[in-house]
Order: sequence, then structure tokens, then C-alpha cells
Amino acid sequence: MDFNLSEDQILLRDTAREFAVKRLAPIAEELDAKAEMPPELLQETAELGFFGLLAPEQYGGLAADTLSYALCIEEISRACAGLAITISVHNSLAIQAIDMYGTDDQKDEYLPKLAAGEIIGAYSLSEPGSGTDAGSLACQAIPQGDSYVFNGTKSWVTSAGYAGIIIVFALTDPEKGPKGVSAIIVPKGTDGMNLGAPEKKMGIKCSDTRELSFMDAKVPKANLLGTENEGFKIALSLLDNGRVGVGAQALGIAQAAFDEALKYSKERKQFGRSLSEFQAIQFKLADMATQIDIARLMVYRAAVLKDAKGRHSRQISMGKLVASEVANFVANEAVQIHGGYGYVKEYPVERYFRDARVTEIYEGTSEAQRIVISRDLLKG
Repeated sequence: MDFNLSEDQILLRDTAREFAVKRLAPIAEELDAKAEMPPELLQETAELGFFGLLAPEQYGGLAADTLSYALCIEEISRACAGLAITISVHNSLAIQAIDMYGTDDQKDEYLPKLAAGEIIGAYSLSEPGSGTDAGSLACQAIPQGDSYVFNGTKSWVTSAGYAGIIIVFALTDPEKGPKGVSAIIVPKGTDGMNLGAPEKKMGIKCSDTRELSFMDAKVPKANLLGTENEGFKIALSLLDNGRVGVGAQALGIAQAAFDEALKYSKERKQFGRSLSEFQAIQFKLADMATQIDIARLMVYRAAVLKDAKGRHSRQISMGKLVASEVANFVANEAVQIHGGYGYVKEYPVERYFRDARVTEIYEGTSEAQRIVISRDLLKG
């Protein structure tokens, strides 16, 4: 598999890197402390085209391949993982949901706005009693005339606070269970839809995450994505998209934590020598760098395969699994190398340690990835 980057891929990666280094890195600690995403930062992100990475050119997007998208998420995650997941969900779950399953009218209505960053897209599958067990949804969207009437609660909705639309998965035929789920576009401001307060999270704190509740909220049937009662299949197909993004996010966090640990090991003196002169530290750095390279190869392979014909869920889950576990390993070692200083907010490895943790949880836990991988291995 050839990972020699094209000129277009290098340009996108370098644009993301420059934005991350010059704009995001200086304010990342402030964004984390305030746990908020300034509107002007979202606007700047839109102007650079990052909200249109995966949108088709005919709707104003960049129509980037998945590897280019992963490269951008990786670079932005090195500075601010919270903004990176906002971009990832918007592109890989919201835009691609409409591009893959939307009608021509839905595409004309929403894709130009999403590609330009005029509105932010969100995705809502999880519920208070349904996380990994996505087949046990309880939120309902019962057909009534030319509308769906929503009642119920959704959880962990990334970007909910500033999203213009949310792709919501709900039961349109409760008697059918998972076979009665549909995917429906719910616009911001829908009567009967209410947002909870921002969740107080351990990491990626500037990313907005909220609960979503419905009480007799009416949404036009024209907002249905794909076929009624086929939403569960749609959700599963879209998770491959999201897992590439989270894998790239984890990779970026790992690289940032390693860079800080390497720099600190050269600067910090103990017993008259820099930490980097001690073999114990050298071995840690060697293991960290090796694991990051493994994760990078796995994530890049997953990105390339995502654009190939056929389903490659096993390899995509492998990439997400490896990258997320490497991110946590590397961030933990970076804190250890910093010693007591790694435990305080003065040094960014404390933030990387917190940010890395969620990569093993969302878009499918590490345990869920192992289920996907093992089932694929055993089915033949």
C-alpha cells in the first residue's frame, strides 16, 4: 500500500498543520479551561474549508479523499482535539449521511450550507440506556400524517449546542425493535426539541456535548434519510466513517504527547544529566515512537481502504482500536516522563492525558472494536 502523499494531500495537511500551530496551539489551554468553542474559531475553520472536507465539489466542498481528511484531523488534534472531533463528526457523520442517503432535495438544501460551515452538523445515536447496545433505542419518531412525532431522550450529542441540523436515529416502528429505526434530519429550533446543559467532561472540554430531549416534536417526513425503518443499517455504515476520524484524532493526540515528552526529556536535568541520557527514559521514548508509527500505518491503511470498493470494517476497527490504545499509552508515558509536572495544567501533557481517554470510548469502545474484528475473522 502506497502512502506517498500527492501534492493535494500535502497541501491540505500543511494547511491544517499551520492552522494548528499558529492559531490553535496558543489558545488550546484557554479553550480547555473555559470549556467552550468561540464562534469566531468555528468561522475561521469554515473559511479554511475544513467543514467541507468530505462534501462533494458540486455542493461547494473539497471532495477530499479519506486519507486527506485523516491527515487534517490528525494535525488539528495535535493542537486541539476538541475542535478536531467537531470537524470529524460534521464531515464523517452528518455530511456523509446526507451525501450517501439523502434525496436530491435534501442534498441541495443542506450540503452547500454544511460544506461552507454556515451550519454545523451533528449526529445522535446514543441514549441514556443505549450506548454500545445501539439496537435498544427507546426514543420514538412515530409517523403522523406528513410528520414524525418525536418523544424521548438522546445522549452524548457532539456539537449539539451550535448544530444547525442533527441526524437523529429513532424508532418509527417500535414493535420491530432495531428493524424499526429510522434516520431523520432534525433542524435546529424544532418545536418540542430541547437541549440539556453542556456535559462537564474529563477531556475534549471545548467540544460541545449535550443531552437532547423531545416532547411531541414534529419533523416533516421529507426529512427522512434513506428508507423508513432502515436507520439501524445506516447508523452502522456511518460508524466506519466516524472511526477513521477518531483513529486520526487519537493519532494526533499521541504525537503531541510524544513531542512534549521528547522535548522535556532533553531539557529536564536530574542527577547532573538530562533525562534523555537515562536508559529508562530512552526506552520509554523508543516504545512511544514505535507504537505511534504502528498506529499511523493502521489509521492510514483504514483511510485508504475506506475509499476502496467493498466493506473494510475489520481494518477500520483495527485502526481505531490500535490508535486509541496507543494514544492512552503514549499520553500516560508522557505524564510519567514529566513526573510531578505532568500532573499539573502548566504542562500540556496533562490535557493530552485527559483528551486521549475518550478515544477508547466513543464511536465504539475498544471492546466493541474487538467484537467487530473477531466476528469478521470468524465468519469465514
